[in-house]
Amino acid sequence: MGKILGIGLWVCIVTLGAVYGSIYLATAPAGPSGDEAQKPPLELVRGEPITIPVLAGGDVQGYFLTRISFMMDKEKVKTQAPPVTEMMTDELFTLLVGNKMVDIANVGAFDVLAFREKIKTEMNVRLGEGMVDQVMIEQLDYVSKDAARKSADGAPGPMEATKVVEGEKIEEKPASGH
Repeated sequence: MGKILGIGLWVCIVTLGAVYGSIYLATAPAGPSGDEAQKPPLELVRGEPITIPVLAGGDVQGYFLTRISFMMDKEKVKTQAPPVTEMMTDELFTLLVGNKMVDIANVGAFDVLAFREKIKTEMNVRLGEGMVDQVMIEQLDYVSKDAARKSADGAPGPMEATKVVEGEKIEEKPASGH
């Protein structure tokens, strides 16, 4: 009789231990992986729509219509003295005016990843290492000088533009109302 009670008690203890262990493991919070734990919180900083002239031979050949936004270190954005959006616009002009990064005759050969990486690298040099985490191209189109002139003169229909990059859609956060 004592053996049966001992075996029954042993089975109860093992069963309770197994149930407790499975519940504990099922409800344990999953800790972030090594990379995620060290990654700073990011904030979307929307870029302004800008028009950048394409220069060749001392003359304007056309214009890039662009809007580029950034995922930036939230803490570092707060510490920037001048407004970050204006600094981004200035840096984009510095990078893109006169640089022949896009061959309009062969738009398909445009290396979007290299373009993003160059912008990210140069922005981090200017703003501080680790400031820009990700570059998002919302719009990058090219309009020839002739197409812009026709549109300005009131030509019917939409302005002819060459889409260099199919832009990423970034949803606006709704205003909180407070």
